[in-house]
Amino acid sequence: MTTLYDFSAKALSGEEVSLSEFRGKVLLIVNTASKCGFTPQYESLEKLHEDFGPRGFAVLGFPCNQFGQQEPGTADEIQKFCSLTYGVSFPIFAKIDVNGENAHPLYKYLKKAKSGVLGSEAIKWNFTKFLIDRSGAVIGRYASMTKPEELRSDIEALLTK
Repeated sequence: MTTLYDFSAKALSGEEVSLSEFRGKVLLIVNTASKCGFTPQYESLEKLHEDFGPRGFAVLGFPCNQFGQQEPGTADEIQKFCSLTYGVSFPIFAKIDVNGENAHPLYKYLKKAKSGVLGSEAIKWNFTKFLIDRSGAVIGRYASMTKPEELRSDIEALLTK
């Protein structure tokens, strides 16, 4: 049976990162974009990462250019934007597709594990969030409009288990 930890993804720097490196952590996996109305969520995602990181939590960002071409930058441009504009210290991966036939296998897995509104698997927009427990199970899926700080109690509950 496939688990979250069977997947890998390229980091912005180009090296392949196995998600097994995050085994035992609570994760928030987010498809991101630098030129979106929801882009300021980077700030609160970073705050969650800083506040809960020492207790075994990590945010994983996956830039995607499928929604309104709102992530047009190169890997270097994305890295500079995230670090200089929002002080992002959590892992940002290379740009991927989250929908369609070229969707990254991780996102195919996440969407199947936790469908959206009315059972739809498709990601509707940037900053859709998936909450993963310490065993790698997909616990929740949250829409773009859900502010990261609204997930604090859900994250806290998983960290205390």
